[in-house]
Amino acid sequence: MRTVTVVGASLSGLYAARELRAQGFDGRLVIVGDERHRPYDRPPLSKDFLTGRADEEQLALTDVEETAELDAEWLLGTRARGLDARGRTVLLDGGRTVSTDGVVIATGASARRLPGDGLAGVHTLRTLDDARALREELGRGPQRIVVIGGGFIGAETASSCAGLGHTVTVVEAAPLPLVPQLGAEMAAVCAALHRRGGVDLVTGIGVAGLRGTVTVTGVELADGRVLPADIVIVGIGALPNTAWLAGSALTLHDGVLCDDGCVTALPQVVAVGDVARVGGSRAEHWTSATEQPRVAVVNLLAGRTTQTARPLPYFWSDQYGARIQFAGRRRDGDNVRIAEGELADGAPAEGGFLALYERDGRTTAVLSVNRPRPFMRVRRELAREESRVVPAAL
Repeated sequence: MRTVTVVGASLSGLYAARELRAQGFDGRLVIVGDERHRPYDRPPLSKDFLTGRADEEQLALTDVEETAELDAEWLLGTRARGLDARGRTVLLDGGRTVSTDGVVIATGASARRLPGDGLAGVHTLRTLDDARALREELGRGPQRIVVIGGGFIGAETASSCAGLGHTVTVVEAAPLPLVPQLGAEMAAVCAALHRRGGVDLVTGIGVAGLRGTVTVTGVELADGRVLPADIVIVGIGALPNTAWLAGSALTLHDGVLCDDGCVTALPQVVAVGDVARVGGSRAEHWTSATEQPRVAVVNLLAGRTTQTARPLPYFWSDQYGARIQFAGRRRDGDNVRIAEGELADGAPAEGGFLALYERDGRTTAVLSVNRPRPFMRVRRELAREESRVVPAAL
């Protein structure tokens, strides 16, 4: 290969570029990014950046020295508009094109939106520009904030807003936040963190719409109640950025369909990160975005799937002074046992706890609140039980 184009200049795209150079690719490397910013770390956006404990320089994932070593052509502030995969051409804004021998799709995902969220005071939190705008509004004094969605982004943002002295309500359509990830029992425990943090949690009810004309004034619930709001933060998940691939030879279904080695139907095209549906599932976690590129690049350079990636699922979240960590493959029906620490009034007691998910006499997953060392021990044990990267069948 003489030219490889990485479409997406965020975490997974940067890691793919690093892997290309580390694995010996010395040809032309083009990195296309629709944001004007160099790669930056997204997890702090809802936490330290929002609260002012971190600035933009601390979010940067690269420095001048590494940028020089990558020796890449950076096309930032440039949106990909199409992929002629068979012709090996990436189509860009303004009719420009990049001829390429290989493509890494790393376009990530975009925040889901609500009808009427064009009102002033309504925010999503996915990008640095999103975080800048929200941080500016939060700095104007105590306000009434409604967070729609109790997932990780919603919970972390609610925690940050409460810590800044705002009055916060979280609305979650499900009976409890984080049930798909943690199961009902442990989701209830983590939901109690909202109460302990002074945040109202409204569950089991959907949002009918937003109130206001120019500026948002409230959130109307499905039962007719209206929650007054000066600021509304919409955290209802994300959609993979695949619209630019419509009409290409790739299969799209909640992401770019790939095999277990991140390879698409075309061997010269691989996909990584939030946009990639690898082996039947799509994982929107930092660890997937950093671990998939190594295997994807191996296979891209080989021209076929020679390795597969099945990393142990892992995620973390910082909420209300608690570090929540989870690893493993939980299934409904698993037994949950508190192995260390205890609960107090349904919430993590001081010192946190470690919970094991068990099935048929074996541990399937582990959840920790403020117990990092024992968590890492169990996580390593779980990882040893399954192969992280195995040779593909020849």
